[in-house]
Amino acid sequence: MKKTTSRISEALSSFIRAESFSGIFLFFCAVSAMIVANSPLSHLYKEFWEQPFGFSFAGGFYGFSIHDWINDVLMSIFFLMVGLEIKRELLFGDLSGFQKAAFPVIGAIGGMIVPGVIYYALNMNTPSYHGFGIPMATDIAFALGVILLLGKRVPLALKVFLVTLAVADDLGAIAVIAIFYPSPEGLHLSYLLAAVGIIGILSFMNYIGVRSLSVYIGIGIVLWFCVHHGGIHATIAAVALAFCVPVKPKIETKEFIAVVQEMITIFENKDKDRKNILLDTDQMSAIDKAAQDFTKVQNPLLRLEHALQPLCAFIIMPLFAFANAGVDISAEIDFHIDHIMLGIMLGLVVGKPVGILGLTFLCEKCKIAARPQGVTWSHIFGAGMLAGIGFTMSMFVSNLAFDNVQSADVSKVAILLASSIAGILGSLFLLINHQISKAKS
Repeated sequence: MKKTTSRISEALSSFIRAESFSGIFLFFCAVSAMIVANSPLSHLYKEFWEQPFGFSFAGGFYGFSIHDWINDVLMSIFFLMVGLEIKRELLFGDLSGFQKAAFPVIGAIGGMIVPGVIYYALNMNTPSYHGFGIPMATDIAFALGVILLLGKRVPLALKVFLVTLAVADDLGAIAVIAIFYPSPEGLHLSYLLAAVGIIGILSFMNYIGVRSLSVYIGIGIVLWFCVHHGGIHATIAAVALAFCVPVKPKIETKEFIAVVQEMITIFENKDKDRKNILLDTDQMSAIDKAAQDFTKVQNPLLRLEHALQPLCAFIIMPLFAFANAGVDISAEIDFHIDHIMLGIMLGLVVGKPVGILGLTFLCEKCKIAARPQGVTWSHIFGAGMLAGIGFTMSMFVSNLAFDNVQSADVSKVAILLASSIAGILGSLFLLINHQISKAKS
């Protein structure tokens, strides 16, 4: 019995650690939100997110609603992780050189332009035109989760292509949010100038070799405050902070190796004379020195990114999904508000694969960049369909695009439907393509 329980525990632990789990958990939270929002508990669900959370001082309240804490504060942590990931890819990963980056970046551009144009064309000259950014986004957790579940049925190069495309897509989405979705209260120049000054300070700290993450995060909080009051969405502050986080560790690998070798020598020499299980003073000092240097030799950017990944995957993003996906479809929702529904669904389901395939095909024909080895055009089209899963980023942009609750609800239903259709069609297409290729060989 104990062996069986242990095996189940190990299997569950492995499953949770898998990259695909975050996407599945996100989907579960979104479905749960829809169920609760359409149950007898719907009024409690809505009221809970609007509850103020903060503190009172000198007759004033300082804080936000729970919903705003999630969307503005916690999602800033998510955008910090996204920014760190983008910086890492730009410096060391698949976006680090033109040859490696060109193909997926061009695919990402096509996958943003075509859906945006489809939505805008359908909603031109209507109050809903501002939602063009909604179908431009790709949810990396969902898309990667689906493609990982396909396992060896898709080539590794296609998985790398989709991840790189999604990272480039995130960078594009950040630019769209910063440029096209400012605060409805307008821009405040004094706060924005202060934010620019703080970014300058952070950059100078990086230049002179400050490596303490706590210092960067502390100043980053002040940056968030300035950007938030400056009229640009505060999550952009998190991205700016990410690009200022240093890459170079405090000590080089050679120095760390010397410290470890010294510790081993001390232990070997002292163990000859030690008569009990207790460590002596020299050994304890060696351990303390090595422990300090374990942190110093780590890349600060990677250390922060790895620390944030589980927090974002298992707490922030699921919480965001549960707080934002709950649309009461039993209420009278006007699905015919302009062409929001049609624009989002066509943008994600049709525009994404067409844009990605079309622009990458054109770029290869013009000899700007070439497909990864072992990846066919069918694979690219299938990955483009999976890129139509726009859930998290699309929901986020939807909150910024619409002040009208009815319009926001329609867009959220459209996002959920389109993302589900894109995920199902994309995975089926890649499975069928695998079977056809297998039969031919």
